[in-house]
Amino acid sequence: MGVALPTDIGVEPSVSAAVSRLTVVPQRRYGIWVGTAFALLLAFLIIRAFASNPAFAWGTAAGYLFHPSIMRGLGNTLMLTVIIMVLAIVVGTVIAIMRVSPSPVLRAFSGVYVWFFRGVPALIQLIFWFNLSLLVREISLTLPFIGTLFSVRTNDFMTPFFSAVVALSLCEAGYMAEIIRAGIKSVPSGQSEAASALGMPYRMILKRITLPQAMRFVLPPTGNEAINLLKMTSLVTFIAVDDLFYTAQSIYARTFETIPLLIVVAFWYLAVVSIMSVGQHFLERHFGRSDVRRDPLTMRTLRNLISLRGVAR
Repeated sequence: MGVALPTDIGVEPSVSAAVSRLTVVPQRRYGIWVGTAFALLLAFLIIRAFASNPAFAWGTAAGYLFHPSIMRGLGNTLMLTVIIMVLAIVVGTVIAIMRVSPSPVLRAFSGVYVWFFRGVPALIQLIFWFNLSLLVREISLTLPFIGTLFSVRTNDFMTPFFSAVVALSLCEAGYMAEIIRAGIKSVPSGQSEAASALGMPYRMILKRITLPQAMRFVLPPTGNEAINLLKMTSLVTFIAVDDLFYTAQSIYARTFETIPLLIVVAFWYLAVVSIMSVGQHFLERHFGRSDVRRDPLTMRTLRNLISLRGVAR
């Protein structure tokens, strides 16, 4: 903080000398000091409470950390997350393109889809698809003059795992459709209009112009949705899918070690989310190469370590 005066010839020498003798005193920010001290004190109290309370049973939690059942549940959780996210991105992209389509019928259909699957809670959709056999006993395909090509009972293929994939994919696709639509709308319309004037078809405009530029706007919220989906997969416990939370429940239902098993579940969720956050950072950096900005110190250090390791190899 200081005083800046023009150094023109018209300034009196005495004024310049007086200004040079001024003492600049930094502004004291007492609020920041008090807030910092309070945050440090609160962090110390929380860490001490967690470390000194024997009810947390940290030793028991460490013993279950790599338990075979926990590892199997973690693998199923990751598999569910990947499969559901891929299907949600594919379906969401189709719905988003329909949302910006010139056809009013496609816009209306996609609008109803987004309205329904974003409005109904994911747990209700999950239970509905798991009990689909109450509405549809079997699914068959019959053609005139040919007969029935195939017929399958609904209970035979609507397993808990498949029901979870269908329900959460359709639910997540509603959110992804709005994210992708917002990314498409962020691209200036003049570019697509210029491409259309040159005779480029709508499909090619989306593939070559609109979608590549929309990626930098779509990627950050998509990363957040993937992290949210990872945690939302814990809902599949209600239909007995053998995920991370379900396996922990199965163990502490026998041993009554509820808190240590919940600590194990929280640890693995935090670990996977941390890895996904690092991957999201590098993807955002790749698609935002045109931005000139300075990365945080942690990310710069991690990127330098990866680069040095690659050189060593």
